[in-house]
Amino acid sequence: MSETDWRHDRIGTAHRGQNPTVLRRLDAGFAVIGDRQFLPGYSVLLTDDPAVSRLSDLPRARRAAYLTGMERLAEAVERACRRLDPAFRRVNIEILGNTDPYLHAHIWPRYDWEPADRVRLPVWLYGEEYWRGERHALSDRHDGLRDAIGQELDVLGGA
Repeated sequence: MSETDWRHDRIGTAHRGQNPTVLRRLDAGFAVIGDRQFLPGYSVLLTDDPAVSRLSDLPRARRAAYLTGMERLAEAVERACRRLDPAFRRVNIEILGNTDPYLHAHIWPRYDWEPADRVRLPVWLYGEEYWRGERHALSDRHDGLRDAIGQELDVLGGA
């Protein structure tokens, strides 16, 4: 499977162990690191069922498991980013569903070093240059960050 193919079936490739962004399998989804890292630590919780398009599609027990996984990933990102960057500010959590048809939650770390005109605004207002090209693409230079978030997920899984 080529590197671009997994992006067309993120959940299926996660189940098959072919999605390179997967950090950990959680009870009701997959914790993945984001393709774009202009805000280092950006992660996503994917549902484990591609037919689930909204939170309300899940039965209550699975919904609770998904939301527990979301807060676990958010706390893991917070802990890892705080440890790695003293300018870490907070985590923003979003479930939008406007582009990808399956349930997923965005976990966005925010930093004091962000431009003053963006730090208090939604990340979606960052310019096109942040969303395209190689400068902010996930790569092996993010391996330490990936490991830190994964380790925090492991610690929080036992909590």
